[in-house]
Amino acid sequence: MKGKILTINAGSSSLKFALFERDGLAETTRGEIENLHTSPRFSARDAAANVISQAWPAEMPFAEALEKLLDFADAHLDGGDIAAVGHRVVSGGLLHVAPALVTPALLRDLQALTSLEPMHMPCNLAPISAIAAARPGLKQVACFDTAFHHSLPEIARIFAVPRAMTEEGVRRYGFHGLSYEYISGKLRQDFPELAAKRVVAAHLGAGASLCALDSGVSIATTTGFSALEGLIMATRCGRLDPGVLLYLAAQGKSFSEIEHILYHDCGLLGVSGISGDVRDLLASAEPNARQALDLFTYQTACEIGGLAVALGGLEGLIFTAGIGEHAPAIRASICARLAWLGLDLDPEANNANAALISRPASRIQVRVIATDEEAMIARHTYALTLAR
Repeated sequence: MKGKILTINAGSSSLKFALFERDGLAETTRGEIENLHTSPRFSARDAAANVISQAWPAEMPFAEALEKLLDFADAHLDGGDIAAVGHRVVSGGLLHVAPALVTPALLRDLQALTSLEPMHMPCNLAPISAIAAARPGLKQVACFDTAFHHSLPEIARIFAVPRAMTEEGVRRYGFHGLSYEYISGKLRQDFPELAAKRVVAAHLGAGASLCALDSGVSIATTTGFSALEGLIMATRCGRLDPGVLLYLAAQGKSFSEIEHILYHDCGLLGVSGISGDVRDLLASAEPNARQALDLFTYQTACEIGGLAVALGGLEGLIFTAGIGEHAPAIRASICARLAWLGLDLDPEANNANAALISRPASRIQVRVIATDEEAMIARHTYALTLAR
């Protein structure tokens, strides 16, 4: 079968995509449609490194944006076609523990899970429904961010809530699983000795989390029932005393107001009052910007220490995602807080964004590895639709 695999990672106001060759899964194009609800802009870089960019004059619903994306993909396939589409879906709930072909039944199951992740799930599902309506014969695959964490032992999954709530699905699911799955595979492929050890992977971006990998398998993670828990993020609160929610409710805040605060007004933005973008905060001389970054690195180091307990030791630390891959100052601050574990950072290597940033004598090997969720989606999509 000829054709390419299209991967889609849809957010609340943007849509990232990539095209992969069916044979060899080589990436040919990667891009994004930004600002869907204000002033949409399409940008992509093709296999020849040519930049393609186009702006549209008014807000655009997902269905229209997707049709334009499909038309673009068709025009850049050199006589082929789109053979299948793979989607990142934040949650698969209790039932969906592996990538799956999209069917009407699966879509109904996933729509019932929107209460788990109200910020992300509707955005993830919108393009699936739009493509199903526009091109009903096109195969689609849902790749779940929670799937990689179904290996968590029960003690790492449950909360101290009434057992009836646990049985209803109130438990730790974990997120950023596609990123961690890619990192785990990359370790096995390129650094098999480290892959067999006790490693913490730090996915640090606008959304941030940590994952404890024991021989490449997830045994603990910082995100929980939702992607709100764990580390401070760009605009999300991370770990928070539930009493704060009771306080807000007692002050007369509605459910939707509380939800908006937790997802959009907290995190680095909330503490700094300036921005949720680490680059802006690093460039700022404002004391609140420094405090936000200090809180981020302090909490991240504390959580790494907690995952070391879950692992029974720590032999490797992997930084990945936007902040993890490109912010030496953040990595340095986190690692300085972990020096008591025997972590010895190489400042020159770190400042150069080298692949290995720990010194040879360090008890903990520290690496920077670029993640690739799109490649992971493409592999799963190929396996379920084209490899047969």
